[in-house]
Amino acid sequence: MDVPTDFDAVLHPPARLQIAAVLAQAQEAEFAMLKTVTGTSDSVMSKHLAAMADAGYVKLRKAAFDGRQRTWARLTSSGRTAFRRHVGALEKLAASAALKPAPAPSAGQ
Repeated sequence: MDVPTDFDAVLHPPARLQIAAVLAQAQEAEFAMLKTVTGTSDSVMSKHLAAMADAGYVKLRKAAFDGRQRTWARLTSSGRTAFRRHVGALEKLAASAALKPAPAPSAGQ
């Protein structure tokens, strides 16, 4: 069985994968927008972004906007590389699963 080994534990949780996918397409994104995309709460989004920042995948920037402090996130170059590798591993896994026929059920099932 050919199982890819480039899965990234930091990016594997669905919300983090969604965050990375958004940031891979944009220069940066505001916290509230990422929260909306992922459907997470403030505290959960903060934890995901902190984990990604600790891994060096995301850079966070705080700035005042409309009289309020806002947080903006952007993917670092190592984050982009990790995201590409992780997506490549997911694509390989999906391709290998799609190519292999499902085993025939045994008699009596």
